[in-house]
Amino acid sequence: MDIYNENVILQDLWMLICDHFLSSDPYNPIVEAHLRETGFDYVSHIGVVQCQSAMINALIERWWPETHTFHFPIGECAVSLEDVAMILGLPTNGIPVTGPTMSSFEVLEAECLHHFGVAPRKTDCRGSFIKLTWIRGLKDCTVLTDDIQIQRYVKCHIMLLFGTILFGDKSGAAVHWKFLRLLRNFAGIIQFSWGSACLAHLNRSLCKATRVDCKEIDGSLTLLLTWAWIRLPFLAPIPGNPRLFLIANRWCNWERGNYAYRYHTLAHYRRLLDDMQEGHVYGIDHIEPDVIPVDIRQHSVVCGATVPLISFECVEWHASDRFRRQFGLIQGVPNQERDLGASHGEVLTGPKSQYALYKTYGKL
Repeated sequence: MDIYNENVILQDLWMLICDHFLSSDPYNPIVEAHLRETGFDYVSHIGVVQCQSAMINALIERWWPETHTFHFPIGECAVSLEDVAMILGLPTNGIPVTGPTMSSFEVLEAECLHHFGVAPRKTDCRGSFIKLTWIRGLKDCTVLTDDIQIQRYVKCHIMLLFGTILFGDKSGAAVHWKFLRLLRNFAGIIQFSWGSACLAHLNRSLCKATRVDCKEIDGSLTLLLTWAWIRLPFLAPIPGNPRLFLIANRWCNWERGNYAYRYHTLAHYRRLLDDMQEGHVYGIDHIEPDVIPVDIRQHSVVCGATVPLISFECVEWHASDRFRRQFGLIQGVPNQERDLGASHGEVLTGPKSQYALYKTYGKL
């Protein structure tokens, strides 16, 4: 029995929970220029993209952790760096998102004091995670009187994006403090490859979701949903507006236009994917060049790169050599899948140093 059929039998017994859908938090227009300086201005405008759990489960059944791609009847496909830039408007070319992740409350407390002048109580945290309610409260009470206060406000907003749309955990209620160290130099925030880190987190979530004991998927479901509806348009609930950027907002509140779509079953999506033929896939919806902002289009230089994706302890693979048709190229014989070794299952069970991750990165 192959892996796909085995996954189908297991998924017939239960479906993964993936019904959390979160929009970006609103922000005061006064901080617009500062937010643009960090590179998080586009993603801050994403609205609610309602989830379709059955479709997500059908896609997970076709995900192979060994190749980091979805396996369809007509070939392989995956969320690419190009998709991240187009859908979320995030930079995908820059410094790897990594660093120390020591888990003591004292370190967390000191980092928050450095950024915000105040620190959460232990009741405002969940281990190394800061509850989003504390960050929202701090953001809401920040008076925007000078650059220092505005930068604190924007950092709160970015941390909320991390805990919801970009790196959300299964609860959608907290965010790991490790990201704060990368926000110390406000002018340097935009230099990090936040888009590739978000994709690494999503790929890791997809790999975990294929396990028998997994009950729920986390990661950027907004990215996964929008990718499916762009690349596999026969799955979309409503036609997307080809002139709209951000692309994720083409399906914002889609349930108003097709309420019955939410009741489609897992069997329905399995059938659609089983019946897939040439010409049904890889339609990037003919995005017109003038719709894409110049600062997003410039990241296309790395979109086809076959490289590791890094987000702290999370190391995944951007196997672009296996889905070249997504870039309008001819698909040749793919290379042997890349074995990430122990790095593929790394979890934060203790401090992970920046050196260790760069050492791993250098071996890939």
